[in-house]
Amino acid sequence: MTKPTVSLVISVWNRKDDLRDNLRAIAAQTVPPDEVVVVDNASRDGTPEMVLAEFPQVHLIRMPHSGYGACETFNVGFASARGEFIGILDDDVVLPPDFVERMLAKFAAEPATTAILSPKVREPEMPAWYLDSPAVNTERYLPTFRGCGSMARAAPLREAGWYDIRFFIFGNERDLTTRLLNLGYRVKMVPSVEVFHKAPFGMRHGRRSLYYHVRNFWLYAFKYLPWRQVFGFPFAFLAGRRGGKQAGSGGEVADAVGTIGLFENIRAVPWGWWVVARATLAALASLPYCLRRRQVCRHPDFEPPLR
Repeated sequence: MTKPTVSLVISVWNRKDDLRDNLRAIAAQTVPPDEVVVVDNASRDGTPEMVLAEFPQVHLIRMPHSGYGACETFNVGFASARGEFIGILDDDVVLPPDFVERMLAKFAAEPATTAILSPKVREPEMPAWYLDSPAVNTERYLPTFRGCGSMARAAPLREAGWYDIRFFIFGNERDLTTRLLNLGYRVKMVPSVEVFHKAPFGMRHGRRSLYYHVRNFWLYAFKYLPWRQVFGFPFAFLAGRRGGKQAGSGGEVADAVGTIGLFENIRAVPWGWWVVARATLAALASLPYCLRRRQVCRHPDFEPPLR
């Protein structure tokens, strides 16, 4: 039987050394991908020059300036990819040598409705309560996926329209998954495949991260949640003290770690609550955009980010 074709897509910005580690791990795959697409967001640290000099086989796309968000640069890579399967990789991820081989084997055993396989991800500072949680180590269907190192069928990605570039960065995986669910596809957690992601566990600190995480949650909520959940979410979030880095009282864990540590970030960022308010106002300004795309999701795999 002919091996399906695979394209690995990486978006990078000023991470030359991390990208080199990533590409070296790709070069060591037991089943090599058919192509590697690197979309460089106008890096100034020598990243594109390193790719050209050390990995001439890589398809390098150089954006004209660095103002593009991760969603748009990934979409450029997705549109350029020729494979039947697309690996979605952050620049600072390191794949195990059998990543492509095992992902393809798993897809071969899955129905065509399984659009994305999401691996187990290890990160610095990841606590044992999360890493050893049954939820993280159980094969199951998900309401989102880890965008740092997953693999997807190309056709459903195209059908769903790839990432929503309005999100710019953060939260785009949950938005894409919800559109896939509305189309009848599913996303599956595959803990038997494990990748290493160099970014520290939980939400990235800083104003930019806080702003986009909050704004993008509201964009997602306006597009897919019933209005009672939209209006009730702030109260449920605050009442449950969601967004901390401690284990939940029932041992539950989040299926995406982007908002883990939200409260710590609000407290650490100067005028953190003002950033939250500004992000919320920005989301309200995008309400007409969201209403034009609104499609409440009622798929059984769908779950608001309340854990």
